[in-house]
Amino acid sequence: MSSLNPSIPSDELEAKLCERLGKLDLAAKVRLLSGADFWSLPADDSIGLRSIVFSDGPAGVRGEVGDERNPSLNLPSGSALGATWDVDVARRYGDVLGREALRKNADVVLGPTINLHRSPYGGRHFEAMAEDPLLTARLAAAYVEGIQAHGVAACPKHYVANDYEIERHTASSEVGERALRELYLAAFEDAIVEARAWVVMSAYNGVNGVTMSENDLLRDPLKTEWGFDGVVLSDWIAVKTTDASANSAQDVVMPDLLSPWGDALVEAVREGRVAESTIDEKVLRVLRLAARVGALDGVEPASRAAGEAPEPLSIVTELGAESMVLLRNADELPWSLAPASIAVIGPNAMCARSQGGGSATVVPGRVISPLEGLRQHFPDASISFDMGVPAPTEIFPLDRDLLGDPVAETPGVHVVFSAADGTVLLEEVRLSAELAWMGTMPEGATTLTMQTRYTPAITQRCDVGVAVAGHVSLSIDGETVIDRFSTAESAGSRDGGLETSDITANIFAPPVTAVPVDLVEGTPIDLVAVCDLTTAPLPMVHAIMIGMAPRSGPDELMLAEAVAAAAAAEVAVVVVGTSSRTESEGIDRTSLALPGGQDALVEAVLAANPRTVVVVNAGSPVLMPWHDRASAVLVTWFGGQRTGTALAEVLAGEREPGGRLPTTWPGDEQAVPVGPDRPVDGKVHYAEGIDIGHRAWLKQGATPAYCFGHGLGYTTWNMSDLTVPTEVVGGEPFSLSVTVRNTGDRPGKHVVQVYAARGSSEVSRPVRWLAGWSVVRADPGEAVRVEVDVPARSLAAWVDGKWWYETGAFDLLVGASVDELPLQATVVVGS
Repeated sequence: MSSLNPSIPSDELEAKLCERLGKLDLAAKVRLLSGADFWSLPADDSIGLRSIVFSDGPAGVRGEVGDERNPSLNLPSGSALGATWDVDVARRYGDVLGREALRKNADVVLGPTINLHRSPYGGRHFEAMAEDPLLTARLAAAYVEGIQAHGVAACPKHYVANDYEIERHTASSEVGERALRELYLAAFEDAIVEARAWVVMSAYNGVNGVTMSENDLLRDPLKTEWGFDGVVLSDWIAVKTTDASANSAQDVVMPDLLSPWGDALVEAVREGRVAESTIDEKVLRVLRLAARVGALDGVEPASRAAGEAPEPLSIVTELGAESMVLLRNADELPWSLAPASIAVIGPNAMCARSQGGGSATVVPGRVISPLEGLRQHFPDASISFDMGVPAPTEIFPLDRDLLGDPVAETPGVHVVFSAADGTVLLEEVRLSAELAWMGTMPEGATTLTMQTRYTPAITQRCDVGVAVAGHVSLSIDGETVIDRFSTAESAGSRDGGLETSDITANIFAPPVTAVPVDLVEGTPIDLVAVCDLTTAPLPMVHAIMIGMAPRSGPDELMLAEAVAAAAAAEVAVVVVGTSSRTESEGIDRTSLALPGGQDALVEAVLAANPRTVVVVNAGSPVLMPWHDRASAVLVTWFGGQRTGTALAEVLAGEREPGGRLPTTWPGDEQAVPVGPDRPVDGKVHYAEGIDIGHRAWLKQGATPAYCFGHGLGYTTWNMSDLTVPTEVVGGEPFSLSVTVRNTGDRPGKHVVQVYAARGSSEVSRPVRWLAGWSVVRADPGEAVRVEVDVPARSLAAWVDGKWWYETGAFDLLVGASVDELPLQATVVVGS
C-alpha cells in the first residue's frame, strides 16, 4: 500500500493515477463519467476501482436509500448553522456528518449548500447559511474541513448564483461581474481554496445566459485561479447536451437516468468534436477523488480523524441550542422557577419541522417535538395542548408506534409494488406511512399498494388522508373515502405563499386530500392506499404519506379552545412556523406571512395570557406582526431531531440561546429590498448588484423587524478598549482587539461583530458591510481580550477584472449587530 496522502497533490500520486488511466480504452473512460445508477459512479475492476457513492444531506446523510429501517441523524438545517456564527461549531457539524457518511457507506456528502439568502422569498434558503458572503464562506470552509477529515468528500453546491427555485432548471441569473466576484463566488472561495473541497456541484441555472454545466466559470476561477483539482459534479438531470457540456469543465454527469454522455460522448470523441485529452482530464479527476475516499485499490485513502465520536443525539441537542435566536425577551426567560402550568399551542408544537423539504430530507429515527420536549423536561407541570388552527399541511405523519401490518401481523406498513399484469415486483414491511423512493422503485412497477392498521392512542376527531401526486385511492375499513388525481401544480397553494413551476414539488410538497374521521382510543382502523404509478409525475421517483391531524371542529372552536387553555395556564408557549408546502426545494414563496391562521392565533393568545412565549419554527424569515407584544420570541429554525429537547432546555435556562441572525428579518413586505424576483423571459436580473441583505436595508434607509447579527442571550455584555492598527498594507490581513466583559450573573456567549465603512470612495460601496467577527464565551464578571481577524479581501473591490485595494481611511465599527455598534476606529490602508 502506498503511504501517500491523496488529499495532498503530489507527482508520485499523479503518476500512479495516470498509469491506471492508461489501461482504459475510450468507452471505459467515458463510462466512469456518468452514473452507474441514481446514486453512484461505476466500478472498474481492471484498474481496482470500486463504485463511488454519493449521498444527499447537507444536514444529515441519507445514504443510497432513505429508509426508516436504517435511520439517519437529522442535524439542524443550514440557516440554523449560519445562526451559530461559530466556525468551531461548523467544523464539529462537519465532523458529525463525516462520521455519519462512513456509517452509511457514503463517499461524498452533497453539501454544504453555499448559495446566499439573496431574497427572503427563496424557498430553499433554509438549506443555505446566510445573506452575507464572508459569514457563509468561513462557516462553509469549516464544514468542509470537518467532513473531509474522515476521508469523505464534501461537495459544496450549487455553483453558482442558484438563489431561487422557480424555473431553476432553465432560468439565467444575470449578474454583474463585481457582484458575482464579491458576493456569489466569494461565498464559495474559502471552501475551495482553504478547505480544498474534493467535489463541487454545478447548478441547474445559467449565469449570464450560459447554463452552468457549460459555463466558463467552471474553469475560471474554479479550476485555474482557485486551483480546484477535484470533480465538478452535475446536479441531478441538469446536463442536457453532449458536446457543449463535455467541452466545458464539467466532469461528471449524474445520474444514469437521461444522461446525454455515455455512447453519445464516445461518438463525439471519435468524430473529433470532443478531444480525448479532455476526457482524460475528467477521468483523472475521478480517479483522484477515488484515491481520496479509499475507492482505489493500492492507494491508501486520505487520513481519517482519530478520537472518540461524540454522542450523536447529544450533539444534535447542543447544536439546536447554539443556533436558537432569542429575538425578544421582556424579562420572561429563562424560567428560573418551573411554571406550574403550561399551555402549549400550535400545530408545529405537535409536529415540528426538524428539517426542510426536498433533497435535504433525511429519515431520522425519532423527532422530539416541542410538546414532547416540554412534557419530558417539566414532568411536574400541568401541560395542555391545543392545535388552535388547522395544520398548514392538512395532515401529519402517523405515529409509527401505532401502526401494524395487517398482512404480516407485525408492526409497520405493508408495501407492494406490482406490474401491469399483477405480478408482484417488490413486497416488504416498512415502519412508517411516510415513504419515498428516489430512483429505487422496481423497474416496470405500475401500482403501489400500502396497507396499515392504525390504533389511536386517544379519542378525538381528526382529518385522515393521503399526500401524493398522481392518481390515488384511500379506503378506511374497506370503504373508499378518497379517489382522485392531483398534482402540486393543479392543486395550487393550500396555505398561501407558495409558487411552484417545478415538477419536483410533486415529491417534496405533494397535494393532500383528507376526510373527517372520529377516532376512538384503542379501536384500530384499516387504511389502504393504492397509487397508479403510470400517472406519477416523475419516473422512478415517488413519495407518499398516509396521515392525520387533530381537528376538534370548526376553525372558530379550535381557536376558542386554545385561548381558554392559555388563559387558564401560568404561561403559554405558542409554536408557529412554516410548512413543507412553504419552504422546500422546488418552491419559492410569494408571501412571508405565516401560513394559515397562525398570526391570528398568536394575537388571541397574547390577549389571553401576557406571559406568552412565541417559538418560530421556520428556516428563513417570516413576518411577525405581534413580535413587540410577546413576552419572548425565540427562533428555533429547523432544529434537527432533538428540537423539542433543545427548546425545553433553553426555556429552563439549562442552555443559552446561542444564535444571532444570519439574515435580516423584515417587519413588512413593502420594505423588503429584494422581493419575489421571478424570471422574466427566462432571466432573473440581479439588478441590486452588491447590495443584498443588510447592505440593501441600509442603502434604502429602511428598518427591519430584526437586523442582521441580532440576538439576545441570558446575560449582558460590555465592550471597551478597541485597538486598531494605525495603518495597514492593502492586500494584507490585519486584526483588531477589544475587551469584552460579561456583566451579568450567568456564563454566556457573545458575538463581537466588525463592520467596515467608507464615506468617500472611487467605487460604490455599501453603507457598511461585515468585515470580521469573533465568538466569545465568558463567565460572570470575566473580561476577555478578543482579537478579530479582518481578511484583506474585506476592504477590497473587484475592479477591471482584478481585486483592487483602495488606499485611504476606512471606518471600523464594532458591536453586537449591524445596528448596534458602540465602538468605532479608523484604519488607513496604504499602498
